[in-house]
Amino acid sequence: MRLAAPPRHTADMNLTALSGELVSIAAKASASVVSIHSHGRSRMSPAGIVWRKDLVLTADSTLRRDEGIQVTLPDGTRVPAELKGRDPSTDLALLACDTGGAPPLEFSDQAARLGELIITAGRTTETGPIVTFGMVSGVAGEWQSWRGVKLDEFVRLDVSIYPTSIGGAVVNTEGRAIGIVSGGLSRSSVLVITRRTIDRVAEALATKGRVARGYIGIGLQTVAIPQALRTQFAIEQETGVMALSVEEKGPAAVAGMMMGDVLIAIDNHPVTDAEALHSILDPSSVGKQVSVVILRGADRHELRANIAERPPRSAR
Repeated sequence: MRLAAPPRHTADMNLTALSGELVSIAAKASASVVSIHSHGRSRMSPAGIVWRKDLVLTADSTLRRDEGIQVTLPDGTRVPAELKGRDPSTDLALLACDTGGAPPLEFSDQAARLGELIITAGRTTETGPIVTFGMVSGVAGEWQSWRGVKLDEFVRLDVSIYPTSIGGAVVNTEGRAIGIVSGGLSRSSVLVITRRTIDRVAEALATKGRVARGYIGIGLQTVAIPQALRTQFAIEQETGVMALSVEEKGPAAVAGMMMGDVLIAIDNHPVTDAEALHSILDPSSVGKQVSVVILRGADRHELRANIAERPPRSAR
């Protein structure tokens, strides 16, 4: 008599199904992930994604130079790449290269959800695709990075990553990307540059080569506000920023600001340090006329300034 095999446990079957799904998801994501070479002959090259035909997106923090960049495509071909633009504030850089028909990474229309399972997909020079498995451990709305820049949303991962994963895809269990792995937005956590930020910043890099940011034209230093002035003018904050220099014909100079003035507020937003100022001077501030409150000696003044677009470094 032939005995029937015992039925498989439901949990075993579910794990087998999950494993099979992850294999498919990893294969699909890896087909749109490349390796970026900007460190000479280093084997620990970071990753990037095919964003659009002949355009590759990666984490800006991974690029060590602007020229001589190469990209290894999913089929193993290595091609030269030209830097289209970079935005250190959001940790994004855009490269132009022949992507060899590799499909653009497919993004999810759904925002990241707390607790959902994800994989990261990178690429190594020696062995090809490399993936890690984890989950979304933190989700929030608009937030400010340690560089003082406002970003569209906060998504943190509980996952181990390799240097070759940075700049690579973060993909959900539907096989669609929620963003790419950041290497420079946090000093301690694995964060995601999400689709909302990518859509906004990468489009600007593709068309202009940069992201417009506000600029008033002062060199600054954080200083304490004397208690007597805080009491006299009902100032709640303890610090402001002193203008160590004022650029000739810059927005601050045109408004009447002078070297030695202490900037304490813009449009009722306290300016307590450089990060606070940079947060106010986000892309939406360009072209706006704002109220600028300063302390000059023992007096308080309110000026009107027109926020300009920060000039490219080469023009400053």
